[in-house]
Amino acid sequence: MGALSRPEEVLALVKLRVAAGQIKRQIPPEEHWAFAYSMLQKVSRSFALVIQQLGPELRNAVCIFYLVLRALDTVEDDTSIPTEVKVPILQEFYRHVYNRDWHYSCGTNHYKVLMDKFHLVSTAFLELGQGYQKAIEEITRRMGAGMAKFICKEVETVDDYDEYCHYVAGLVGYGLSRLFYAAGTEDLAPDSLSNSMGLFLQKTNIIRDYLEDINEIPKSRMFWPREIWSKYADKLEDFKYEENTEKAVQCLNDIVTNALIHAEECLQYMSALKNHAIFHFCAIPQIMAIGTCALCYNNVHVFRGVVKMRRGLTARIIDETNSMSDVYTAFYEFSSLIESKIDDNDPNAALTRRHVNSIKQTCKSSGLVKRRGYHLDTSPYRPMLVSNP
Repeated sequence: MGALSRPEEVLALVKLRVAAGQIKRQIPPEEHWAFAYSMLQKVSRSFALVIQQLGPELRNAVCIFYLVLRALDTVEDDTSIPTEVKVPILQEFYRHVYNRDWHYSCGTNHYKVLMDKFHLVSTAFLELGQGYQKAIEEITRRMGAGMAKFICKEVETVDDYDEYCHYVAGLVGYGLSRLFYAAGTEDLAPDSLSNSMGLFLQKTNIIRDYLEDINEIPKSRMFWPREIWSKYADKLEDFKYEENTEKAVQCLNDIVTNALIHAEECLQYMSALKNHAIFHFCAIPQIMAIGTCALCYNNVHVFRGVVKMRRGLTARIIDETNSMSDVYTAFYEFSSLIESKIDDNDPNAALTRRHVNSIKQTCKSSGLVKRRGYHLDTSPYRPMLVSNP
């Protein structure tokens, strides 16, 4: 379906371009801040957009928090760094943010630039308020320690998977909640809800990035838990091959079902937010996550290429997410879409249905669900024998 058949997406894309242009004009003049904000746009365009809507003080703190964690992540992701070099860097990283002279060359493309000029990020960090600095330092320390632990440990069980996702994303949720609190606009959210906000996003990314992660050079780094995938294959890379399509899709549906566990706590977290800009900042990635789950569920293309939401739909979500009613509506619609793709022969059909119904019930009982009509381009996997044609 072409763009012309979706005029509401064309309008949203135009608005998004205008907003992106405004961001470019808002970049501060000082070298370190100019670097931070232009870097942010290069490593995450959609994130840069929602960060820009926060108040100036909080915006600076969240921008630097994000770049510090991106840099930490770049070290973790670089499979060419020997373990004995990588582990101490991860463990000591929280100290480097206070050092204007520290940098370490690794990563590729924009990430390499971020690492080479990390002193500019440190310079900006040292201008943040004390409350912000402490929150960023604490989360960076805990995350670096957790990443170091998993350099030497595989993700075997579902508990390992939850623990790994906690270190790399749940802690981001903790950190953001602390930054919102330090800004004086929000109450401090319970850690369990902050953790769920991070886990839902992280698990969705891990699902979507199967092919990219397994083809990683010089060696693949995978985070799908053995406890789940070993039910369907002897080796995780077996899912890449055509002859294993049926088992691959069953495994995918199992792991998407695991991600859906966090959706209701995410709704609870967002419903407690008071500041509109913070709400917008938190809600858009969560809607993208439930949308990506709907796109990936029962979709063999996860094992064949890149599965991504259309830019026009992303633009609509950014434009139309202004209240909890919009969040409930999106979660309701995307959950309904997952429900429509459940095949009764799938080993996890009953469990998936239970999670989806629970999310839909939470949305419905809010009394705020509207009709929106988010359409995804999906080519779902159809097994040869379908029990309910």
